[in-house]
Amino acid sequence: MSLRIRSSSASDGARRRSERLTAEEEKAIAREIRKAEQAAREAVAGIDAAENILRRRPDRAERTRAGAVDRLEEAVRAVGRAARKEEGLKLMARRAQGAWQQAEELRWRLAMSGRRIAHGEARKLAGPFMDEEDLVQEGYIGLLRAAKRFDPDRGIRFSTYARWWVRAQMTRAIDHTGRPVRLPGCAVEQTRNLRKAMKRFEAAGIEYNIADLADEVGIDKERAELLLSQGNTISLEQPVDDGPRPRPLERFLSDDDAVSPDDESIQQQELSRMSKAFHGVLSERQRFVLTRRYGLEDGEFRTLSEVGKEMGLSRERVRQIEREALIRLRDQSGIRDLRGLVLGEPGEA
Repeated sequence: MSLRIRSSSASDGARRRSERLTAEEEKAIAREIRKAEQAAREAVAGIDAAENILRRRPDRAERTRAGAVDRLEEAVRAVGRAARKEEGLKLMARRAQGAWQQAEELRWRLAMSGRRIAHGEARKLAGPFMDEEDLVQEGYIGLLRAAKRFDPDRGIRFSTYARWWVRAQMTRAIDHTGRPVRLPGCAVEQTRNLRKAMKRFEAAGIEYNIADLADEVGIDKERAELLLSQGNTISLEQPVDDGPRPRPLERFLSDDDAVSPDDESIQQQELSRMSKAFHGVLSERQRFVLTRRYGLEDGEFRTLSEVGKEMGLSRERVRQIEREALIRLRDQSGIRDLRGLVLGEPGEA
């Protein structure tokens, strides 16, 4: 599904952002979308590149209206690619692309007329796993999906129809974000239905078990047990004892003072590569400056002035030589961070 956001003039953008459509206007825009899609379909009719896509036997996910729209978009793009090679297809490709662009703009206008729905639902669902701004973005995706599927002849307003898609998109995103392992969409929906069934039983004061929940949702008992067990995760911030100063689990798992094995290994590899490149790419004077500056022989750092006095050069000239040497080592030996490999930074004075 294409979810492209288009730019427009400031005045037009402001008007569209604040636009609230009546029921008749929603239906009118939806019908215009259908007309534009039909125009695009007629423009690519008879072209092999498009017919192969439009006549393709759809799988289960493509048997919906949204699936048909996605195939039409794929067909328009295929004709556009074919027109680059065949001169005779350019006119039909332009017509198809123009009609499709018109449908996209109308679909975007219809979706954005429900922006307030996305903001309202985001305020209700914002929590520790996703903040309000991220949920609003998920809500916009839901609005676009609703606009792609909206049927003006069903006797229902787009704002009513879109609310379900917005909330579904947001709750799905929260479920995925709040889990260490992402579940398929069908599993998320079934898990949500199991929890709703639990709340209904509890509100009615009815005793229940896993089999009752599975029957209520329409799945087998083993799957219900698996789905409900997915939520049994342990936070590293959860206290693990009940003493006067309970400590989180992460305190028992991490040692802030210990050297990371990965960091130590990388550092050793980089030092080895620098040692090999040290004598191969640097001049004698550059080697002397780096050796004295970073204490490569005696472990004692020296300032630019101290090295300059030893060499009979100015502090600025020593700095230039040091810079040239570091750049040459980096460029010719592929060493990523020379200064980060030493124990500290020498003084610049």
